[in-house]
Amino acid sequence: MARAATTTDAFNAIAEVSRREILEVLTDGEAAVGDIVERLRLTQPQVSKHLGVLRTVDLVRCRTVGRRHLYRVNGAALRPVHDWVRTFEAHWNERLDRLDDLLDDLLAEPPQEET
Repeated sequence: MARAATTTDAFNAIAEVSRREILEVLTDGEAAVGDIVERLRLTQPQVSKHLGVLRTVDLVRCRTVGRRHLYRVNGAALRPVHDWVRTFEAHWNERLDRLDDLLDDLLAEPPQEET
C-alpha cells in the first residue's frame, strides 16, 4: 500500500518528529523561523520545509510583520488528532482505574499466614 503524502492531512503531517517539535515550540506563542531554528537546532531550510508542510494542512498560520514571518498553531486544525487520541485516553483511564481498584483490594486483604 502506498504511503499517503505528508500534506494530505494532520495525521500524516505530524508523523514526522521535527514537525511535532515545531508545533511544541509554537505552543509558547508565535515564533519566527529563526527562533525555531535556534530552539530546535535544525537548519533554516529544514524548518522552512516543515513549516510549509504544516501550513499546507493548516496546522500553522503565518502573519507578516515587516520582514518577519511569525508562525502560530491553528488549534482547530488539530481537533481530529485530539479527538482520536481521546479515545485512547478514555480506554487507558478505565484500565488504570481498574488496576487501582485491584491494588486497593490487595492492600486491604489481611496477610495470609504461611503453613
